[in-house]
Amino acid sequence: MQIDLSVFKALRRIPKRDTEALLAAIRLLPVDPYFGDIKKMRGEQDVWRRRIGAYRIFYKVKGAERIVLVFRAERRTSQTY
Repeated sequence: MQIDLSVFKALRRIPKRDTEALLAAIRLLPVDPYFGDIKKMRGEQDVWRRRIGAYRIFYKVKGAERIVLVFRAERRTSQTY
């Protein structure tokens, strides 16, 4: 699993309780990247979104190896998508 540096920067700006929930969900992604409240993003290839409360984790699943690349974590607002 790979986590982009911008994800760690985003996690530093949110409340600790929410950060712990997001990190728990990120740790489970390599086990089963298609578990939970997920949705494939339209117009993107192999890009998924997982919802954890008011926050979203965006990640890619690369091929048969099932390498997970977490590239964005953000709070859901009217401007998110």
